[in-house]
Amino acid sequence: MIEPATQPMRVLFLCTHNSSRSQMAEGLLRACGGVIYAVFSAGTQPRVVHPLATKVMREIGIDISDQRAKSLEEFRAQPPMDLVVTVCDEAAEACPYFPNARLQVHWGFPDPSRVEGSEEERLAAFRHIRDLIATRIRRFLDLQPAASMQSGPAFLEQALLELTSEAAEEGANRCRPE
Repeated sequence: MIEPATQPMRVLFLCTHNSSRSQMAEGLLRACGGVIYAVFSAGTQPRVVHPLATKVMREIGIDISDQRAKSLEEFRAQPPMDLVVTVCDEAAEACPYFPNARLQVHWGFPDPSRVEGSEEERLAAFRHIRDLIATRIRRFLDLQPAASMQSGPAFLEQALLELTSEAAEEGANRCRPE
């Protein structure tokens, strides 16, 4: 018997500037989820990848220095996304519905680039948000979403709604690339 070819689960993280939160989420899922995920990020008003996002990701062994800020317009004509995750409130408001997304959820995280202070204080804010995102990604992966999508999105949609309502309080320690 020949098994059907399975395509990677297509996941898009969406934020306003595609400079920090969505970039970190893209890097984390790519590193922790492996080849069964095709991971992207985009912004409603993209800027450049924030250097502190790159720095705090490098601290946990994930290199996002080759990632670039992208407009969500780059993805409108591409194959459908299995999951679109907005990671900031502004993007959720600007893009309440992403065309051709099988599922869309909102995981709101504060913007670490808005924190003022010394570099160490700003790094602490970026680390905190990185760790919150890593916890959410880890919980997401615990749901085995790629397998769930193959049998239908209803179960995954319910689990994602529950996950979305949970507060992420753990750190990034278990989410490191091998």
